Amino acid sequence: MNSVTYFLGLTGGIATGKSTVSQMFKDKNIPVVDADVIARSVVTPESPVLAGLVDAFGQTILTPDHELDRKALGQIVFNDDQARERMNAIYRPYLRKAIDAQLREAAKQSELVVGDIPLLFEANYQDVFDGVAVVTVDVATQRKRLMARNQLSQEAADKRIKAQMPLADKVKRADYVIDNQESVAHTKSQVDHLIKQLSMV
Repeated sequence: MNSVTYFLGLTGGIATGKSTVSQMFKDKNIPVVDADVIARSVVTPESPVLAGLVDAFGQTILTPDHELDRKALGQIVFNDDQARERMNAIYRPYLRKAIDAQLREAAKQSELVVGDIPLLFEANYQDVFDGVAVVTVDVATQRKRLMARNQLSQEAADKRIKAQMPLADKVKRADYVIDNQESVAHTKSQVDHLIKQLSMV
């Protein structure tokens, strides 16, 4: 990677508002490599990732158009730790390769590049970055946002939260913490401060 570029990993828990924070970096014309967007791009029909997922979990994870039915896959992997590990083992090599390529490309045009990686620590991806920022809220807020966003019961929301590393553990491992509990303006001020900090690194 470009040695003069600072690579910031951005992560958090599900429904902590990481996408909002990611957009704040984009609004400052800072390139953001989005792992969720890349994850969707590597499971197109005919892709080896989709073929591997179908081999592992069967035809029920496909839509009538032979695309990935994310809801069907989610119902399997969020209820079964071993199934989730199997899914990740299929996904991650392709995902990592694509993320690395996009980070390298973005580094050609910017001295700061953000990698928006939801499962950064879970995938042991932190060593790719010069620093890691974690977006955090309290668990009650996280649950409430997730239930509203995904139309989930409290039990289903809690399963998804528990499927990830606890936010408190991510905060301990982070170089920077962005508290997204309060107003958008409060979050933006933290992002602006972090950008200024990193411009001095």
